Amino acid sequence: MSKRLSKNIYEPELLRLQRELVKLQSHVRNQGLKVCVIFEGRDAAGKGGAIKRILQRTNPRTVRVVALAQPTERERSQWYFQRYVAHLPAAGEIVLFDRSWYNRAGVEKVMGFCTDEEYDEFLVSCPDFERMLIRSGIILIKFWFSVSDVEQERRFMDRIEHPIKRWKLSEMDLESRARWIDYSRAKDAMFAHTDTNGSVHYLYHLSISPTQPSQLDHRAIVSSLHASSNACILSLTPGRAVLSSSAIQVSNASATSTARALSSSWCWRHSAGALRVLFFT
Repeated sequence: MSKRLSKNIYEPELLRLQRELVKLQSHVRNQGLKVCVIFEGRDAAGKGGAIKRILQRTNPRTVRVVALAQPTERERSQWYFQRYVAHLPAAGEIVLFDRSWYNRAGVEKVMGFCTDEEYDEFLVSCPDFERMLIRSGIILIKFWFSVSDVEQERRFMDRIEHPIKRWKLSEMDLESRARWIDYSRAKDAMFAHTDTNGSVHYLYHLSISPTQPSQLDHRAIVSSLHASSNACILSLTPGRAVLSSSAIQVSNASATSTARALSSSWCWRHSAGALRVLFFT
């Protein structure tokens, strides 16, 4: 296992990245952009910790979190996406969804909270719904946080043993341990139907502690939009490791509004079905 990162490395780097987030929120506000970021993934994979660090230095009037409770009887009778639409960003806002409409493709499917017909309809409707959001001017970024079986168990035990952390643990979390394979199959089916050229999932795999080096194993982690005239484009095929130098081809480019990374200086945009990553120099 890799050595734990020292605070002398972790904290200055975190502060540097948070400064970039402050620049991002100013750009979003000044340009009237609408940014929607979805945080999905395995239980105890680090979604909450990532959101916490984003909020730590940002303005709550610009960056807000949506974490919806279980739907009411009235909401269950509505169009499935309806209760999420009310929380989408207006101009100058960044909305972070702590869980989202992808509940239907994950927990609802695995735990039997929806019918097969409702699940199948979601897989068909979701790409169309997200295309509508993007056409309306919303910048949609989807993160999926993965964690190893061993590390998830360690984190659950830590929550059980520490009283101040027990609120993080639910009966549903414990049940998910017994349905690990079912969740894996549901995730694969979700990616197959909803990971499109215009709306990709960015998978972040955590196999060890968050203060240790982790592996980015699906696509680049993304974050913000920032104007720059000093940039180069890094192109790679979707699904290939972004950190693999053999997968990257560099060319000079002049950037207008592009994406600067939340947790690194990697950024992205799409062109002709390929992922384009921008590295700001």
